[in-house]
Amino acid sequence: MAKLNNRGNLNSGHYSIKCLMKKLTKSEAENYIKEFFKTKRSQEEIKKIKRLTMHHNIKLGEYRKNFCKKCFSQFPKNALIRIKNKIKIIRCKNCGCVSRWKI
Repeated sequence: MAKLNNRGNLNSGHYSIKCLMKKLTKSEAENYIKEFFKTKRSQEEIKKIKRLTMHHNIKLGEYRKNFCKKCFSQFPKNALIRIKNKIKIIRCKNCGCVSRWKI
C-alpha cells in the first residue's frame, strides 16, 4: 500500500499514479484519502488524489470543500468567505474562482 513519507508526499516508490490506482483496493484508497487531507497539500497532489477518487468511485464529501475546484489549491484560513441567504460563498485567492455551498 502507498504511504506518505515524513514530508507528507506520496511515497509509492517508482510507481506512477496509474500503477498506484491499480494496486490499491477501494478500502485502502478511502483510508489513504482520509490521511491525505490531514495536512496542507500542493495542487499537483490534490489533482492526483481527485483522480484516485474518481477511479475508485469514492465521494470526497466534505473534503472537496477544502480546495478550489478550478485550480486545486487549498483554501487558506484567511480566504474571503461570505454567508448570504443560507449559502456559503468562498473566493479563491489564487485564481478568483467562486465556490458556493448550502449551509
